[in-house]
Amino acid sequence: MENDNGENPTKVNKYACGCAIVASMISIIFGYDTGVMSGAMIYVKKEFQINDAKTEILAGILNLCALVGSLCAGRTSDKIGRRNTIMVASVIFMIGSILMGYGPSYIALLVGRCIAGVGVGFALMIAPIYSAEVSSPSSRGFLTSLPEIGISIGILLGYLSSYIFSRLYLELGWRIMLGIAAIPSLFLAIGILKMPESPRWLIMQGRVGEAKKILYKVSNSPQEAEIRLRDIKEAVGIDENCNDDIVKVPESAQTHGVWKELLLKPTPSLRWILIAGVGIHFFEHATGIEAVILYSHKIFAKAGVHDTRKQILATVGVGLTKFTFIVLSTFLIDRVGRRKLLLTSLSGMVVTLAGLGFFLTIAENSGGTLIWALVLSIVTTYAVVMFFNIGLGPVTWVYSTEIFPLRYRALGAGIGVAVNRLMNATVSMSFLSISEAITTGGAFFMFAGVSLVALIFFYFMCPETKGKSLEEMESVFTKGKSLENFNK
Repeated sequence: MENDNGENPTKVNKYACGCAIVASMISIIFGYDTGVMSGAMIYVKKEFQINDAKTEILAGILNLCALVGSLCAGRTSDKIGRRNTIMVASVIFMIGSILMGYGPSYIALLVGRCIAGVGVGFALMIAPIYSAEVSSPSSRGFLTSLPEIGISIGILLGYLSSYIFSRLYLELGWRIMLGIAAIPSLFLAIGILKMPESPRWLIMQGRVGEAKKILYKVSNSPQEAEIRLRDIKEAVGIDENCNDDIVKVPESAQTHGVWKELLLKPTPSLRWILIAGVGIHFFEHATGIEAVILYSHKIFAKAGVHDTRKQILATVGVGLTKFTFIVLSTFLIDRVGRRKLLLTSLSGMVVTLAGLGFFLTIAENSGGTLIWALVLSIVTTYAVVMFFNIGLGPVTWVYSTEIFPLRYRALGAGIGVAVNRLMNATVSMSFLSISEAITTGGAFFMFAGVSLVALIFFYFMCPETKGKSLEEMESVFTKGKSLENFNK
């Protein structure tokens, strides 16, 4: 049964799925670094005798450097292509991982994390774009969610690695935890060369013949491939009846001057898209998920778990919860829709973050002696992770990648990722200080308040995009045409 676009809405093209999976491998590597750092920080702090301020810098420096990487990645991917940008990200991250694994001093470790951070910025920007541009509208949510699944797998592997290598002696264990990520980075840099380039990027370069061949491979039917080819050519400004393999792309389709058009003189619909795209990235981390992922061992310590290995083991539960619900969300996102998942996710986060703040406050005031407060603190920690990963986590990357028109996609996504990394760094570099100032429970009450603001923002600013082609997105954000997308 095919829809009006020539698609089978229940079918996912295997070749497109394979391309998205390979692109998502870079996200696994990044997720591994995030997860393993949660445990490695305990041992780094012991070896180098650093205080909480330096620990926060160590945790957050990667994301500050990722901000730079994400801003550079947009222009880079427009110049050298989406596929080659993924390769560049892998190589940069590999160099950073090697330096972190060597780590003779705290400064050297910071430099390694900064280099790896640039690679992370490239990866977080380009992997969802590549996946979105090779996928059909009916499966775009699923395939564009794969990088987020990759991050979840990586975080879980990082937690497990921390637990396994914590048995080694101090100077060796954390170095193996961090340095081992260089190996998959090398394999990905080589493997990505076997993957096709994004057909949309090829058409922007006038290479229509190559793009057509790839579209036939990544589409569910020849009819769908032709419709997608026609829509992309129309968006770029190429005559849909032109059948030349190489064509001259109109000047208006080039990416020159997109900064000015997007940031200084946007159309009303483009301004709305920019606010929605940047806003969803801002709230993804302003709601505090990085505090839970990166400092879960600290949260469990405040609740009353004082043994280091038991703290690390409890963080494995965070990773399992994240992975389980991110996988579930990928099967729901194209059926339920982005908007419903977002609103459900934020509603749950408001309640569970407030609950976590309440139970941690009781646990802290009792000195960790109340078993019921300890148990409920752990349960609500897992519940926060559950609600985040059923909606806000995966939808952020799908939604922000798909809503920007082709001409502005790389730049818009790059700005969104830069804001995402800035907020990630802000939370990871301030959480310990905030907890010291207003208690750990107070910090989560604050995040519950931010989540409530996010819920209101998404309700009014984010229309549904399920089932729409990438070329239709601008009309979704046009006033007068978008009301039906808010009621879905």
